[in-house]
Amino acid sequence: MSVLFLCWSFTVLLFWVVLCLDFRRGWPRHLVLPDDPLPTAQEGQGRELAVVIPARNEAQTLAQTLPSLLEQSEDYARLVLVDDRSGDGTGALARELMVASGETAEVLDGGEPPPGWSGKTAAAARGVEHILSSPGAGAIGWFLFTDADIRHSSHSIRALRQIALEQSKSLVSVMVRLNTGGWWERLLVPAFVWFFQLLYPFRSVAKDTSSVAAAAGGCLLVSREYLEKIGGLESIGTEVIDDVNLAARVKQAGGSLWLGLSRKMISVRRTTSLREISSMVTRTAFDQLGYRYLLLILTLLGLFAFFISPPLLCVVALVRDEPPAGLAAAVAMSLQTVKYWPAVRHHGLPPRYALSLPLASCLYLWMTFLSAWNYRWGKGETWRGRTLGVGEH
Repeated sequence: MSVLFLCWSFTVLLFWVVLCLDFRRGWPRHLVLPDDPLPTAQEGQGRELAVVIPARNEAQTLAQTLPSLLEQSEDYARLVLVDDRSGDGTGALARELMVASGETAEVLDGGEPPPGWSGKTAAAARGVEHILSSPGAGAIGWFLFTDADIRHSSHSIRALRQIALEQSKSLVSVMVRLNTGGWWERLLVPAFVWFFQLLYPFRSVAKDTSSVAAAAGGCLLVSREYLEKIGGLESIGTEVIDDVNLAARVKQAGGSLWLGLSRKMISVRRTTSLREISSMVTRTAFDQLGYRYLLLILTLLGLFAFFISPPLLCVVALVRDEPPAGLAAAVAMSLQTVKYWPAVRHHGLPPRYALSLPLASCLYLWMTFLSAWNYRWGKGETWRGRTLGVGEH
């Protein structure tokens, strides 16, 4: 038993040594959307860009977010907010904000999504269809899809467009800073972003020779050429994880991707309860695993063995008085903390939260299991006032 315990401790240590040496999965500190105005952006380029905002029950956030886009009107030709059957007056508030800003923008009613479609994707497709059927549609070369709860930084649209043009990218997306105002958010949000970039290394996403493809759907700029080449948003209408699937199709069609972070673009949505965060994760976790139970088991075992166990191994080694195993576990935990720290710092949290990854991993293990459980027994989730069936969002 002592030999097995020692082997486990050193295996965990080896895992973290290898992970720390994996350059691809290093924190993407150089893939960050520029904060400052970009003098190299050419005047008039905004005339070929259209903004589409799917929105459902966003009355509490729009006043904080929509003006940040309306203020950038020189960088886009059209702005359309599609009201996805909200029950809180989202559409009416959006119209008021547009009138108050003095900028030209539109609000559309989303209507009922096609069978099997997600409401968000259907709303975005409705916006694209409206823009392309309007006068001047021939000049539109880019679509920016952005969530209604995101407060954009000044010149964010110009920065996105410049990355696309200067680096010849077909799709540019940004992982905005998520809200960390509550305790559960501070515990789980940095881990969510950290695990995402672990699964989809941002550096690999940007390499045309890599098969890794991903995007962050909260802020996503895609060229009209490649959107049409993959068959439009209709090609991902029934996908649960729409952003990643869109990126995969663009890359398979020969497009080039860029996925990065933003220091100043922020989601103002608060998810203060564990139940809210759990609902967000369980919607998509089992879909991410391709609904494969073997992969589910391996994922749960991996989370426990490598992400949750280091502090447990330290305690057990101390109790059992096994210094070699304890030293290996302590070094593994130190490497884990160092590796996780950039995600904590990115969200502006105190250093002590760098020690929280094992606890966050426990909760993500449970949410992943719950996602598979819900799928197995046909249980849906409630999300933004809508009860979802299995495979919907």
